[in-house]
Amino acid sequence: MIFVTGPLFSGKADYARTLCPEDKLLLNAHELADGKRDPAALADALAARYAVVTAAEVGGGVVPVDPVQRSRREAAGRLSCLLAARADTVVRVFCGIPTAIKGELP
Repeated sequence: MIFVTGPLFSGKADYARTLCPEDKLLLNAHELADGKRDPAALADALAARYAVVTAAEVGGGVVPVDPVQRSRREAAGRLSCLLAARADTVVRVFCGIPTAIKGELP
């Protein structure tokens, strides 16, 4: 599995679409992290089902004041870490430029 991450609107989706057919691509996996599911089981299921998974970076910026929003952000960050651990390749896209941070660019 290839995990593609980066800031919002950085070109992740456009890059990911060049890597595989749409039925093997999951965009915005961070939206599935709600803190109610087992994140490791979710990461296993996503890694088994999809060839390419994208998620927005959530570690930078202002920490939300609302506890529910903070919890969602933490769950999204944990899921991204688990997906990166399971991936053969991790790519960070910034300003439309992909950079391999684990493995090699496809």
